[in-house]
Amino acid sequence: MAYDSGALDETLAAEAGDDPALFAELRMAFSESLARQIDLLRRARCDGNWHVAALRLKGLAASFHAVQLISLAEEALEAAPGEPTVVRRLQQFHDEFAGAD
Repeated sequence: MAYDSGALDETLAAEAGDDPALFAELRMAFSESLARQIDLLRRARCDGNWHVAALRLKGLAASFHAVQLISLAEEALEAAPGEPTVVRRLQQFHDEFAGAD
């Protein structure tokens, strides 16, 4: 699943208005929060920790209207803790988002 800027970048742009510095700050905050949740998923060793991190990820995605990320978070919710394919796809989403400047 390749990163599609669509609604996510539109949401960030709407929040930032005509302020490019604020837009950059919002992108960075989203990217950092996404990276933290992916790290928590990577380190989760029990169902509870995995589930909490996946729910936080889904909440982050919903807050920014990131449809692809919502779908990935739902996959994580259905997967077993530490499922490498889910973590790998989330990391790919993050890397593509971070590189889409």
